[in-house]
Amino acid sequence: MRSYGFQIKRGQLKYSCPLLSVQPRELKKLALKDLRLKGKKRKSANKDEKRGKLKDITLIDERPAEINSRKVPGHWEGDLLIGKDHKSAICVIVERKTRFIQLDLLKTYDANTVRKTIEKRFKKISPLLRKSLTLDQGKENSEFKKLKENLNIDVYFCHPASPWEKGTCENTNGLIRDMLDEVDDFRKLSQYDVSRVARLLNERPRKTLDFITPKEAIANLR
Repeated sequence: MRSYGFQIKRGQLKYSCPLLSVQPRELKKLALKDLRLKGKKRKSANKDEKRGKLKDITLIDERPAEINSRKVPGHWEGDLLIGKDHKSAICVIVERKTRFIQLDLLKTYDANTVRKTIEKRFKKISPLLRKSLTLDQGKENSEFKKLKENLNIDVYFCHPASPWEKGTCENTNGLIRDMLDEVDDFRKLSQYDVSRVARLLNERPRKTLDFITPKEAIANLR
């Protein structure tokens, strides 16, 4: 890893030489890449696929200020955690302001399955708390137009091969993998197992939330 004047190690930031000029966007990318991944390479939902093929998308650059500031609830980020041999996946959606997490175990993760899974989750949420969703540019998200229409929600996309741009979800993915305790074959799990992980994380006090839990934070909005 290029240090740009810092030697970045897990759990610490060690000064090694005079700080060179670096853009904040690039430094943030490096920090998020190191954050909680414990040196493991992030598995992609579409390893052999070129990213950025989706048409008529709205990029993350066009997200309004209220999303980036986290001052307004109802803005979510989504991702897939891919299991061993690409045989299963966990669908992750997390609310940016409260860090509230919802998880679904998927035996397959084609575009239709992913869309219907997200719709099923969001239809249980008040319309006031489902305003936008930010995703990767993978073919599993190619039915985003139907998603927008069915949920009346704005959908934004990261730049190609830039999942770090939705840092809330990337950090959440690290927490989930920690909770799964090295289990990487999701076929060994049940929906009960992943729902338990979501419950435990939603009931964990967060420093960023002034030590209340995501469950309490989202309940306070209703």
